[in-house]
Amino acid sequence: MKYVGKNIPRNDGFDKATGLGQFTMDVSMPHMLYARVLRSPYAHAKVVKIDTSAAEALPGVVTVCTFENTTNKPFNTSATMVTTPRPAEPVRDQTIFTDEPKYIGDEVAAVAAETEAIAAEAIKRIKVEYEVLPAVYDPVEALKPDSPEVQPLYGNKEHHNVCGEIVRVTFCEHEPYSDEALERGFAQADVIVDADIKLPRVKQCQMEVHAAVASYKANGTLEIISTTQTPTPTKMIVAYAFDLPESKVRVRNPPYLGGGFGVRIGISGKAELLAAALSMKALRPVKIVYSREEDFIASDTRHGGYMHARLGAKKDGTFVALDTTAKLNTGAYCTFGVELLAVCGVCGTAGTYHIPYLRYMGYPVYTNQQTAGAFRGFGTPQGTAVVEACVDKLAKVLDMDPIRLRKMNTMKPDDKNFFPFSVGSVGTNECLDKAAAEIGWYEKRGKVQTGNKRRGVGIACNTHVSNAAPFCVDYNAVNMIIEQDGSLRINTAIPEIGPGSTTALIQVACDLLGVPFETTTIIFGDSAAAPFDIGSHATRTLYSVSQVMEDAAAELKADILSYAAGKDFLDTDASALTLENGIISGNGKEMTLKALAYEAHLKGKQFLVSKCKVPDNSLPFAAQAAEVEVDMELGLVKVLKIAAAHDVGKVINPRLCEGQVEGGVLQGVGWAVREEMTYEEGKGFYNTGFHKYMLPTADDHPEIISILVESNDPKGTFGMKGIGEVGCIPTLPAIFSAVEDATGVRFEEAPLTPDRVLAGLKAAGKI
Repeated sequence: MKYVGKNIPRNDGFDKATGLGQFTMDVSMPHMLYARVLRSPYAHAKVVKIDTSAAEALPGVVTVCTFENTTNKPFNTSATMVTTPRPAEPVRDQTIFTDEPKYIGDEVAAVAAETEAIAAEAIKRIKVEYEVLPAVYDPVEALKPDSPEVQPLYGNKEHHNVCGEIVRVTFCEHEPYSDEALERGFAQADVIVDADIKLPRVKQCQMEVHAAVASYKANGTLEIISTTQTPTPTKMIVAYAFDLPESKVRVRNPPYLGGGFGVRIGISGKAELLAAALSMKALRPVKIVYSREEDFIASDTRHGGYMHARLGAKKDGTFVALDTTAKLNTGAYCTFGVELLAVCGVCGTAGTYHIPYLRYMGYPVYTNQQTAGAFRGFGTPQGTAVVEACVDKLAKVLDMDPIRLRKMNTMKPDDKNFFPFSVGSVGTNECLDKAAAEIGWYEKRGKVQTGNKRRGVGIACNTHVSNAAPFCVDYNAVNMIIEQDGSLRINTAIPEIGPGSTTALIQVACDLLGVPFETTTIIFGDSAAAPFDIGSHATRTLYSVSQVMEDAAAELKADILSYAAGKDFLDTDASALTLENGIISGNGKEMTLKALAYEAHLKGKQFLVSKCKVPDNSLPFAAQAAEVEVDMELGLVKVLKIAAAHDVGKVINPRLCEGQVEGGVLQGVGWAVREEMTYEEGKGFYNTGFHKYMLPTADDHPEIISILVESNDPKGTFGMKGIGEVGCIPTLPAIFSAVEDATGVRFEEAPLTPDRVLAGLKAAGKI
């Protein structure tokens, strides 16, 4: 392979380094208007009366939209709206505007005006009379039968304030699952441990806020340029909401996104829908750019809530049974609530280890807070946090080394399990060994310490997925075209959200086909560029698109070689020909692809192929070891080092892969020790921007050692697996383990802020 495995510079690097790269906020159109949104100041209220006349009378205001003059067709802003497989149905519980806002920040009205300043002033002139209604904020409280009902029309009829269905993941290795069988599994255990953990809401904090520019024309066509991670599903959601033919709607990126981390899988907050609604009334382009405050208070967060697990094992350490419960806060609307709770069970609690008896119960709970949805890891971090806490407790009870206990129980490729696909390669134990060696595990773990500052090391491991199939509709379509000069163009609707996926895809395509990287181009992030693609999420982009490119490249190469073998060219058997670096050769003859393509053009022939494919799935595995320092007087936890070993199958671009690991680790560090959204009743979330949110800075950046383990998965192209989300998943439990090693105290609530640490140390008699 000429390109796979090499540190090829990013193809978007020049644009971004020079400032020439265009993002949504850079987009401008002739006669463009600017939008602002009126949001509810109440967590739950009924709009008794709304008067927009003063806003409409303001010079420069072109149109005002409310629930009274805009479609009220229910939809779901997440991509699950159009990717939920039958027989399940997506929970459609949102409208563009509402007359019964269900959280502080819910959309009541919007204005389009000639300038941003006029739009902002117009919003102030809209008069709304509210009737304040009862509200509930905590998922455990919301589950109580006497708590206020958040979504009477869409909530579960049997379980109060449950969104959709309670998610069950069950498995028995040697008999059909039943609750009685699970208890028989626990009866085989010599030791049973329990763990609880409370996890906060945290924000994605992507650099670019949500934004969209919509242009609706009188001929019925709608074009949207936006920050979505999923151009094609977003097109489908918009078309559904406005009853437009999908062929009349185009959604594209501009082409770059300033990060995503899951927060715009589907609609970007509601930016695309808001801009489109205003544009359809004004018949002019409309641009909406969220403020950072709006991004914080009116778009999805990570699900916070409560995790409980019970793990049973034999006295030799063999796991026999696991029972886990998740009660997570999905907020006022469903978005990804049901699907995320499912992944929490499948990968977060049950995917890393071989356990003969499993049960997981996931409760996606409605509350009167902003929505929670997709965030890097998609439920797996929450499940991993509580299961790894159980494993650490079990190691302590059995007086076993935590690494030895993990290695004897990690899933193996031939283990019977509940996944609807084969496991493939498993590099968990190698990851554990390499992370332990890098952190100095056996020299540092369990040291008796005194004094004010104490150090400890901890470890955790995990798995995830390499795409969303078969859990939801997940497939790719790719066009590969040889231009008339022999260069390769790849068309795909996949976006580039920052990790360099489009660069790695070119590397793969060039090695599959045998053409130069330098003359290859990829067109991306546009629903009109290629047929359906589910978008960039679920650790899938490189892994999934490569699989369909593999089929496309094989067909395209066969066509090229067959044509080159003809009498007018090399006059030989096609099977004797090869294509490498743009040169076709065999039987002592050769010609360039450039020459062949132009001669074919003159004869009315072009080499092109379009392919569509549902990808297979592979499980990436990882282990991270953390070293921390705890100040026993101040309660400060400083993360000194993370050794992050990741089974990536095959490394396509080492530098890009390491960047994904390092970015994920730092997000995990923030979740563990700093980041937390704090709710103030009557005011909403305190965190309205970076000045009120403890995002890790350069001072908090630990030493991060990325260790790439190649297990060469049999299903991935060139043996690859996904990497995008996995880096943030084991970081929190590894840090919690290290803090326990340093202090002797097991903490059960994140983040580990100084007040929590001091309270825990005091309660345990350590200070």
